[in-house]
Amino acid sequence: MSETSGTTFGGRRAIPPNNSNAAENDPPTVELQGPVPRGVNLQDYLNVTNVHLFKEKWDTNKLDHHTDKYDSNKLIVRRGQSFYIQIDFNRPYDPRRDLFRVEYVIGRYPQENKGTYIPVPVVSELQSGKWGAKVVMRERTSVRLSIQSSPECIVGKFRMYVAVWTPYGVIRTSRNPETDTYILFNPWCEEDAVYLDDAKEREEYVLNDIGVIFYGDVSDIKSRSWSYGQFEDGILDACLYVMDRAKMDLSGRGNPIKVSRVGSAMVNARDDEGVLVGSWDNVYAYGVPPSAWTGSVDILLEYHSSENPVRYGQCWVFAGVFNTFLRCLGIPARVVTNYFSAHDNNANLQTDIFLEEDGNVNSKLTKDSIWNYHCWNEAWMTRPDLPVGFGGWQVVDSTPQENSDGMYRCGPASVQALKHGHICFQFDAPFVFAEVNSDVVYITAKKDGTHVVETVDATHIGQLIVTKQVGGDGIKDITDTYKFQEGQEEERLALETALMYGAKKPLNTEDVTKLKSDVDMDFEVENAVLGKDFKLTITFRNQSPTRYTISAYLSGNITFYTGVSHVEFKNETFKVTLEPLSVKKEEVLIRAGEYMGQLLEQASLHFFVTARVNETKVVLAKQKSTVLTIPKVIIKVRGAKVVGSDMVVTVEFTNPLKQTLRNVWIYLEGPGVIKPKRKLFREIPPNSTVQWEEASRPWVSGRRKLIASMTSDSLRHVYGELDLQIQRRPAE
Repeated sequence: MSETSGTTFGGRRAIPPNNSNAAENDPPTVELQGPVPRGVNLQDYLNVTNVHLFKEKWDTNKLDHHTDKYDSNKLIVRRGQSFYIQIDFNRPYDPRRDLFRVEYVIGRYPQENKGTYIPVPVVSELQSGKWGAKVVMRERTSVRLSIQSSPECIVGKFRMYVAVWTPYGVIRTSRNPETDTYILFNPWCEEDAVYLDDAKEREEYVLNDIGVIFYGDVSDIKSRSWSYGQFEDGILDACLYVMDRAKMDLSGRGNPIKVSRVGSAMVNARDDEGVLVGSWDNVYAYGVPPSAWTGSVDILLEYHSSENPVRYGQCWVFAGVFNTFLRCLGIPARVVTNYFSAHDNNANLQTDIFLEEDGNVNSKLTKDSIWNYHCWNEAWMTRPDLPVGFGGWQVVDSTPQENSDGMYRCGPASVQALKHGHICFQFDAPFVFAEVNSDVVYITAKKDGTHVVETVDATHIGQLIVTKQVGGDGIKDITDTYKFQEGQEEERLALETALMYGAKKPLNTEDVTKLKSDVDMDFEVENAVLGKDFKLTITFRNQSPTRYTISAYLSGNITFYTGVSHVEFKNETFKVTLEPLSVKKEEVLIRAGEYMGQLLEQASLHFFVTARVNETKVVLAKQKSTVLTIPKVIIKVRGAKVVGSDMVVTVEFTNPLKQTLRNVWIYLEGPGVIKPKRKLFREIPPNSTVQWEEASRPWVSGRRKLIASMTSDSLRHVYGELDLQIQRRPAE
């Protein structure tokens, strides 16, 4: 069966790489072992007249394998589990004198030892873990087989043939695309590396095609729905194309560790022409702003059809698309959000913030950053390459942050290993450990060139790690799966273990104890609505019998959610006199006009207040972010909410600002209800409302969701959603 090239290297025959599921070569329909004697007609032997795959949505193959939701007329099954096919012959099959077998082939250079050519023998009993075909019914000229695949089989699209043996050679069916069979990972099969034993979790992490992604700020958590759409028409082929584009060897595509690592590199386009171009600079010419996407379907279909990276993504978009890729192939996966996520640039497992002597941040020296939040994925699998106990959820991250083995990718890193500080195990564990568990070290860079550690904040990073709850849209707090409680002995031990495993030695912060100041300072930001003024209140407390004077400085910045400052829109210096044992409040008004012209992809404002007590020279520093409350898109539906019935979806948006919105795009989609659509409104004047109606005919019953987003030149990150219950079509 294998096609070999004549080239040899050092006594080894070179076979071209077999790294494309799309590439094919047809095996011969007749393989003779010599001349056929005169008078012998090969057609007298058993001949295949037809093959039936039972591949309709309602057939047991798709129902038993939980693949009935895929919008595909091909047979889709999960590995390690039996399925049925029927073969029609030209005469009744006689097991005593007839010999045939089913063959599965993938790629261009199939080889049995690589798992790319699979001859399936007819056996009397199926054996768990092995390929085999058992005759379960014989009726006139037809034979029904139960075929069992290996739980370690390659995941992809196989071509299927039936081969019949004659004394003079093999007669094989010719290539028929109708018999192509997709084989996926199987979380329902105990022998599969992605086996998940909880039925509700399988329903959520494999079969749910709509998710919720959390963003915003730890004190103001916001959420948005995301259409994963892993069952939509064309998505499975697009996911296989992603692996082809990576030139991933077919023989590695049965291993979820390798598949998730390749996926993490390919979902971003940094170094491999992958799916999505990342952009964090607020310039989205020739592409779609990250906040405008409502799901993964448009992105993956555009990538597959254009064969070019799609513009643009940020972390939640990368995580949403990667989740689609994993769930579509059958790997249980979820999107995770880490609030106050550290980006440790120099792998010393701590976040170094350098300050000037007056307390302002020194942006030249400060290379590490703290993201307001960061989204990544977890994929569920065994880790036979790691010590026992480190299987289960693995962090995989497709947002391009740091290079890993020469490419922008991250993971899979065992969550359990991270929790205990065992960061010596692959892949990329030190980087992920720092994201959730590093200390923030404030260092003053003196004018004489020396660095003095001022204070260490051991609780700021990874304050909250969340994902969507199983079976609902609420928040599930999973912080304790990544770390022990702050301040506990185990938590410090995990950090010491991590440092022991070869990370760069950090600055010595053991003896840093900040002098207890007589004066303390805090501030609160009023709930801020986009386009409105709001107040910021700074509170000073003097707990001593001494009178103090204070010089304070407030800096307001528009920041990217990555913690990088875009522009300072407010700075104010003021003096405060504190009487003994007193409390004093200072109010600062933030006007809408000060921040509106500079807003970014996400309306996040960051305030930094530093204050010097003149008499003691003690510096007090506090920083807080606030996310502006943004208007919503309203979705309404009229008509019968029934599969196959016409329904009208209305999308409505009112401009709440004092300025005209220009180049307004509204996006709408709902898996199983309406295909992704978009509409352009050239401008929306202040306080005006636009409406857009679309006809839809739902094709999936049950709990569904419509998701809409709005983007314009000056306002983004505007969403809306509507829950629907779609009824089955009444029986005729």
